[in-house]
Parts: sequence; C-alpha cells; structure tokens
Amino acid sequence: MSPIRPAKKEDLIRVAEIEIFNYRLNFYPIFRDDEFYFSELHVPAKAADYESRLSHLWVYDDGVVKGFCMTEGTQLKKLFVEPVLQGQAIGAALLKHAMERQGVDHLWALEKNHRAIRFYARHGFLPTGERIPEEDTDEYLIRLART
Repeated sequence: MSPIRPAKKEDLIRVAEIEIFNYRLNFYPIFRDDEFYFSELHVPAKAADYESRLSHLWVYDDGVVKGFCMTEGTQLKKLFVEPVLQGQAIGAALLKHAMERQGVDHLWALEKNHRAIRFYARHGFLPTGERIPEEDTDEYLIRLART
C-alpha cells in the first residue's frame, strides 16, 4: 500500500512546518529577507492558507507525515520533504504519484535552486528555456517540463 494519500485538515500544521523549514534552509540564503522568513512566515498562517487548497495536496505518510506535494492542473506547484529525511526517495515517490495520478508534466523552479533542478532532471523534467521573474524579487523562475 502506498504511503501517499490525500491530505486532511489535521495534516496542515505538519505540511506548513515542512514547507517553512525548507524555505528557511533553501531560500533564505538566496533572498536574505529577515522580515519575511522570521516574522511573516509562520506555521499557523501557512496552515490556514492551505485549508482552501486541501483538495490539491497529497502527503507522504508512513505513520508520520514526511513530505507533501501540491498540484494545480498538470503543474506541480510544490514538493517538499522534511529536510532531515531528504535522500530517502520520499520526494521521488511524491513526484511519481503527481505524474501518474495528477498528470503533472511541468513546474517552475527557482533558477538558483540547483539541487531541486538536478532532482527534477533525474525524473525527466528539463528546462524549457522559459524564464519569468519571481514576484517582488530580482530572482527568476525557470520552467521545467517532462521530456
């Protein structure tokens, strides 16, 4: 039986924790925005934000929620794994689920997030050449699509 299941309201605090830990670890070094990462970005608000998107969330739960993904149509909007559990094929399982069950065929990744870009490339998602500014920053997102 797959450990991936639809998210439930009671998962949202854990989902928010996973996302925030990843944001601080991976994105804070790029953006260096103390106000956002340590004042605005907090678990209760992020969890509440996800309530309206519950039908688009899937969690990896083998007794404990260890990661999640969010889809919108055929786009992968988010995929995060608890940082201390990365490298255990949890992200790969979530991505496979999103491709097979939700028809995911593309996503946008922060251009400087080289680790994520390498991960997606290993799973057939390659840069398309499309590039857009990340809102309210000097950084860019690149589009990755399945080959």
